Amino acid sequence: MKALVYEGVERVAFRDVPDATPQLDEHLIRIEAAGICGSDMHAYLGHDARRPAPLILGHEAAGTIIGGPRDGARVTINPLVTCGTCSACLSGRENLCGNRQIISMPPREGAFAQYVAMPDANLVEVPEHVSFAKAALAEPLAVSWHAVRLGLETLHPAMERRALVIGGGAIGVAAALALSAMGLEDVVIVEPSEARRAYLKGTGAFNVVKETADAFPLVIDAVGYAATRALASAQALPGGVIVHVGLGEDAGGLDIRRMTLQEITFVGTYTYTVEDFRQTAQAIFDGRLGALDWIEERALSDGAQAFRDLRNGDVAAPKIILGPWG
Repeated sequence: MKALVYEGVERVAFRDVPDATPQLDEHLIRIEAAGICGSDMHAYLGHDARRPAPLILGHEAAGTIIGGPRDGARVTINPLVTCGTCSACLSGRENLCGNRQIISMPPREGAFAQYVAMPDANLVEVPEHVSFAKAALAEPLAVSWHAVRLGLETLHPAMERRALVIGGGAIGVAAALALSAMGLEDVVIVEPSEARRAYLKGTGAFNVVKETADAFPLVIDAVGYAATRALASAQALPGGVIVHVGLGEDAGGLDIRRMTLQEITFVGTYTYTVEDFRQTAQAIFDGRLGALDWIEERALSDGAQAFRDLRNGDVAAPKIILGPWG
């Protein structure tokens, strides 16, 4: 089969690889759409030791089941494979499973390929009226759905339901959409890129600014750099909540003294639970997350150029979706 393979720092190649082979209780899925995630970019830049070359990246995907009892079913893929038997899994916190695996990290190859094999429990059927490109957004949207849910559960009931989202990439945009779907009307996205601000404003769906002096009860850091953590800790109201979902860099930025004196809660979040993923997929199918028209679609065979364009900051859209074309 053909696949886009990460071969080393800033090197990906579209080439032949061995066919994906489903194991017992797995389905073979023909990939119809797969999104480029920030973690794929971290690997591409050589910043993720968990993803050594050579490796097929990609974990935001949707496609069609080939063969077996569900042959022809249109599905979106939950890429997080868990044991199902540990205390985390049994308590509905599968994302904390000590034996978790995710496609695009060894031992599981990713979805920038013609085919991938996945367990039946990781597949959510997609209705005909939803495109594969939009169905592939279930994974990044679920990351933000989970983060927003935890943030709102942590926020004191007496505090206003207003939120600041730092970063206008896919995770930040998804967080804004999840906040809206969960009833918040006052949501501001801070995005420094003029091109991206213009792109998002053009959709008419987001309140996007270059900067703001306002403080907010809930702050979502969808970037995860020292500078964005500094911004988050400065602009969270006393008694507020910072939800950290970005993985930009490991350390720095938080004003621990202010957070302590002002009782600001910091919540780290990772991926999503099975229920978060299913709720997100259903929200896509129901239209509760908007038109989802902030994506750019390219052929999988053009993936190397897509990575270069993202590396150079030449992409205004928050998300590039690679399709099977070519």
